[in-house]
Amino acid sequence: MRLMRLNEVKAKVGLSRSSIYRRMETNEFPRPVSLGGRSKGWIDSEVDEWIMARIAEDRGDTIPGLNYQ
Repeated sequence: MRLMRLNEVKAKVGLSRSSIYRRMETNEFPRPVSLGGRSKGWIDSEVDEWIMARIAEDRGDTIPGLNYQ
């Protein structure tokens, strides 16, 4: 398991900072964990699950056990 900073998350999912935070507000994107102070990091496996859920949603497939629909 590893943590990714915002710039890496943005590059991985292809969304802007504001889009990521807007989706987090509606529980449509994984929330980061606090790294101390104002630093945050996203768990890479949660971001990967979110990506897989987007693929499944687009193609009409289902992936058991995913949290982000």
